[in-house]
Amino acid sequence: MGHRLSKIATRTGDNGTTGLADGSRTNKDHPRIAAMGDIDELNSSIGLILIHPLPNDISDLLCDIQHSMFDLGGELSMPGQGFITEQALTKLDEALEMLNAKLPPLKEFILPGGSPAAAHCHMARTICRRAERSIITLGNQTELSEFAVAYLNRLSDLLFVIARTLARVQKTNEPLWQPNRAP
Repeated sequence: MGHRLSKIATRTGDNGTTGLADGSRTNKDHPRIAAMGDIDELNSSIGLILIHPLPNDISDLLCDIQHSMFDLGGELSMPGQGFITEQALTKLDEALEMLNAKLPPLKEFILPGGSPAAAHCHMARTICRRAERSIITLGNQTELSEFAVAYLNRLSDLLFVIARTLARVQKTNEPLWQPNRAP
């Protein structure tokens, strides 16, 4: 593969526009660009999870998800294209079922936190929910692939389950919500 980005600072965005993969330009505050930015932030937050010591299966899963985030970003940068597939959704569903089966049932609400890796997972989950909202906003203006929103919805659930899993693997307690707790 040749060099994709031979020059990083092109100055073409100095006027508040950015280029899409199809060659068109759009304003940087367009919902498409906001959604792409949220996907990029989500991918970066998954990278933060990956800096921690993790079980190999979770590390491999998160690496695959990072690649899917690039697929989704590519899908958003090329209007009319769809790169997230039903197979990608199935992979998330299988991972979710497998990991959740090993966890005790939820009896309380869990506060974001626990181990550093679990806390980063919770942060990624909240960013994922924002990215999902951004894509829904974009989808209200233009047609998107049928799998984009579903992928992010399932991913946020999976990130929650991964956070719970990591808290157990790393032998930390999940902080539980205590209603009406006085400061």
